[in-house]
Amino acid sequence: MSTADRRALLAFAVTGVLFGGTFVAAKAGLAYFPPLLFVALRFDVAAVALLGYAALTTERGELFPRTWRDVAGILATGVFAIGITNALLFVGQEYTTSAVAAIVFSLNPILTPVFASLLLADERLSVRGVGGMALGFVGVALVVNPDPATLMAGSVGKAILFGGAVSGALGSVLIRWSGGGLPSTVRTAWGLPVAALCCHLFSLGVGESPAAIAWTPEAVAALAYVGLLAGAVAYIAYFGLIDTAGAIRANLVFYLVPVVAAIGGWALLGESISTAAVVGFITVFAGFAVIGSESVDLPTLRRRASERVPDHVDAPAADETRGVEAD
Repeated sequence: MSTADRRALLAFAVTGVLFGGTFVAAKAGLAYFPPLLFVALRFDVAAVALLGYAALTTERGELFPRTWRDVAGILATGVFAIGITNALLFVGQEYTTSAVAAIVFSLNPILTPVFASLLLADERLSVRGVGGMALGFVGVALVVNPDPATLMAGSVGKAILFGGAVSGALGSVLIRWSGGGLPSTVRTAWGLPVAALCCHLFSLGVGESPAAIAWTPEAVAALAYVGLLAGAVAYIAYFGLIDTAGAIRANLVFYLVPVVAAIGGWALLGESISTAAVVGFITVFAGFAVIGSESVDLPTLRRRASERVPDHVDAPAADETRGVEAD
């Protein structure tokens, strides 16, 4: 495994683990914050942290957008991939459970190839990829295992969440489409204030008030988690992954998120894990294996191996043999 592959795997793991806690932290924080204001404050915190980090770690010449493609990438990040996506996620979770929200958001990897096929020439999903994604989605359903009655109810909440999944998938593809020369961390750092502004405007538009916030230790902890860990840190890993692995493969992380959430609930909260969930874990990772196997070109590997080992040893020429005998 190359260094780039190891970095991509680490980014995938970090994103999955930190995003995995978002559904729980969001549900907990909604008890203390109006939903859109909660999202806006989350991005205020993340923007301050990530802009500071970018200023300390990036050369000055790479800190500011220089072309329209750079600006388009920032807007795709801030408006679609972060802003609208999370606004709809937090609002939708008011109407449904975390389990149902995880199921609906797991449509993101399925939606991404649809937009990629329209906007990107270098990202297409093969038959094997379709099979792997189908396995992953079945695995998520087994892990989350929502109550059928709950899954069928709450159409308003599910429609809002589905809109968030659509926005996230479109945003990740638009980032790849825009191109641009900004490092992913810098692009994300500029995208977060855009996302915060969008969500503050949404919050004002629906009449939310800061006076409705209950500043308890639990509220501060929830905001810190979604702002710093599931915000700044996770976004560095996630948007870097989009640049290196592509939108389709990067968004497979949304199949890992419910798995992490289930394991975290078992380890930290004493929640039980059903047999169906264990089967779901295995199914999700089987889906990853199917998709990942596309990068393993067995015929090429066999050809390269045969080139390293000669099939035969050339015999000495006849005249050379006669010359030896004559001596």
